[in-house]
Amino acid sequence: MRRTIQNGIDRLSDILPTISGARIGLITNPTGIDKNFRSTIDLLHDQGLLKCLFSPEHGVRGDLQAGAEVSFYTDSKTNLPVYSLYGSSPHISAELLQSLDVVAFDIQDVGARFYTYLYTLSYAMQDCAKAGKDVLLFDRINPIGAVKPEGTVLDPAFSSFVGRFPLATRYNLTIGEYAHYINDTQHIGCRLTVINAEGWERSCFYDETDLPWIAPSPNLPSIDSCLCYIGTCLAEGTNLSEGRGTTRPFEIIGAPWLDADRVSAQINEQKLPGVKLRPCYFTPMFSKHANALCHGIQFHITDRHTFRPFETALRTYDLIRKTHTEFSFLPPLKENGKPFIDLLLGTDAFRDENFDPDGFLKEQAKRLAEYEASITPYYQYGKLLKDNLD
Repeated sequence: MRRTIQNGIDRLSDILPTISGARIGLITNPTGIDKNFRSTIDLLHDQGLLKCLFSPEHGVRGDLQAGAEVSFYTDSKTNLPVYSLYGSSPHISAELLQSLDVVAFDIQDVGARFYTYLYTLSYAMQDCAKAGKDVLLFDRINPIGAVKPEGTVLDPAFSSFVGRFPLATRYNLTIGEYAHYINDTQHIGCRLTVINAEGWERSCFYDETDLPWIAPSPNLPSIDSCLCYIGTCLAEGTNLSEGRGTTRPFEIIGAPWLDADRVSAQINEQKLPGVKLRPCYFTPMFSKHANALCHGIQFHITDRHTFRPFETALRTYDLIRKTHTEFSFLPPLKENGKPFIDLLLGTDAFRDENFDPDGFLKEQAKRLAEYEASITPYYQYGKLLKDNLD
């Protein structure tokens, strides 16, 4: 039986008396809907509260691919101005904030540190703190559960728009919990109100609930793609395709030169929990290796609760690098910048020729334990059961 959940926006009536008459600017995208498929835009606009919209990556209406520039425009449905928070500047101008009382946020996150919506929110919180404006966040459940953090804890030396703060790769919070956490630990100090979700337990995946799933971005169509994304997103820093331009983005990786049979067999021999790798073929319609036949690997999740997506992907990429001379890391996006793989990982350790995955994962486990202790006080949905921690 599916668990009955209310996301923050489903509890809008609880906050309406408090925000009556407020001038609100809303940061949102197509995931900002209630259980009856009514958009947060329409819900606030119908109350006469909405004065403008702010667009994150992919656009308010979700019509832009990853990295595409977002420009100012007028929303055709509401006739409201839409200001970009992705591209030339992530900030809301002080002048614009003077015309607002509240900046609201309603976007479905995917539980990954490198998802840019986290940092769109953080800049808005900082801007509101400086201007003395309120931030209202409609919380949403973490779609891949929040039982145990995974991956790396970002080294601040590698801070960027795909990892601004020292979070874990699988950061183990809802976006509302994250907002409370950074508001304190990063000393933002904004006036923050979070409307919590109801009915969620930390081990619960999104498709185990009665909530409608709307893809948070064009290349994360399913819960399994979001779960794989914790690890397979690292391909974005390499010349491997991460499956963009296919029907299985982030569930498959590949390249025309990849010996997929060999890599799949060797990783499967390691008996990593909750996953099997299968050789496959695909031809991306766009992005890396567009229109070229790729020898690929599909990550088949056999047990979500034991699957370790970061470790699985890391070991797979390490093996590919050590067995394929064609493999390479992509150069920095900006002159004198850091390689994108370093920004995604929050460390440059993986590019070391003597990289040892066992030692690396052991070292990160220590950092994850410290990180987990720091975030636990911010849990809004109950402490974890001991069984979930083993």
